Amino acid sequence: MAWVYILKTKSGKFYIGSTINLEQRLKHHKGGNTPSTYRLKFDSLLLSQKYDTLKDARSVESKLKKLKRKDYLQKIVEDGFIKIKP
Repeated sequence: MAWVYILKTKSGKFYIGSTINLEQRLKHHKGGNTPSTYRLKFDSLLLSQKYDTLKDARSVESKLKKLKRKDYLQKIVEDGFIKIKP
């Protein structure tokens, strides 16, 4: 199993990631052990969604990161699930 997750930073920005161990990955983010989010100081986990494979999760992560408008991501968070297919 793998996960795609959306975090919110203290400055209000979204951070999108994927992992096979969500709990451990979030601990790394919170502990400042992840270079990508160390300076961003994430505030909360907004959404996480499970996928069958890491390949599928990474595909969805990539597609989400290509969404340029913040309101698209906000809509996904409000809906509570990611409709994008791997």
